[in-house]
Amino acid sequence: MAKKALVFGSRGQLGIEMSRGLQRDGWEVVSFDRHTADVRQADVVHGFIESASPELVVNCAAYNLVDRAEAEPAAAYYANALAVRNLATACRKCGARLLHFSSDYVFDGAKGEPYTEADSPHPRSAYGVSKLSGEHYAFAYLDTALVIRTCGVYGPEGIHTAHGNFVETMLRNAHAGRELRVVMDTIASPTYAPALAEKAIALATDRRAGLFHVGGGQPISWFQFASEIFAVCQLSADLIPTTRAEYPTQAERPMFSALSNAKLEAEGFGAMPGIREALTHYFDRREDSLREGNRAH
Repeated sequence: MAKKALVFGSRGQLGIEMSRGLQRDGWEVVSFDRHTADVRQADVVHGFIESASPELVVNCAAYNLVDRAEAEPAAAYYANALAVRNLATACRKCGARLLHFSSDYVFDGAKGEPYTEADSPHPRSAYGVSKLSGEHYAFAYLDTALVIRTCGVYGPEGIHTAHGNFVETMLRNAHAGRELRVVMDTIASPTYAPALAEKAIALATDRRAGLFHVGGGQPISWFQFASEIFAVCQLSADLIPTTRAEYPTQAERPMFSALSNAKLEAEGFGAMPGIREALTHYFDRREDSLREGNRAH
């Protein structure tokens, strides 16, 4: 009999990859998007998990409107923290394991080099606080919880999702002939969703628990990342480097939030793909997705 996994937040670019990857690995997958299961409602979450009796519950659902969270911190907290409590208590009741995704925004960015799992979090935004709180809830209720922090997720399904991703934003503005001013003083480790899903599934299948960082594997500024995007897809763009000071935001973002994958690699799960390799794969998958979409119409 196939192992059963429930995936919440299944319509996002990471949720899609998690559902597909689990199915490829022989799991029976039951997927829920925000319309079919609101993770903020404890009775709904408990009902689905208890009736399905899964071995694994995957939480890809999140409130990720970083700036808006400053004006509505309760909304972010309900979705990113209390919802994790709902999932964790339901998992504890039926003996399921929980895989939850967190964020590089739990750090303040002051370290100036890639963050490891041993570094102390210090979020500087309502969003970051909500994500860190979600981690605490997962570990408070479950000794077997697996929490994966990641950074700047982009996947080929972003072309179909509501908020897209950084790559799609760059492409859309370049095709429109707009000037692209991108910050060069903010460093992250943008993470390719299919590769992230592959590592997450490997960790879950190996029944790993605790905290793991799974980032893009290479610290890079958003301006450099934009430059790589246009180089790989061979598109000309009016790309101009700028600084955070020129574009202040409501939420304070870490200036350096790249994540170290040293623990992941040391424990035998391999390295994440480099930026060029990931972007090449992204555009190959993106073309396939567009062709499939055109055939569907």
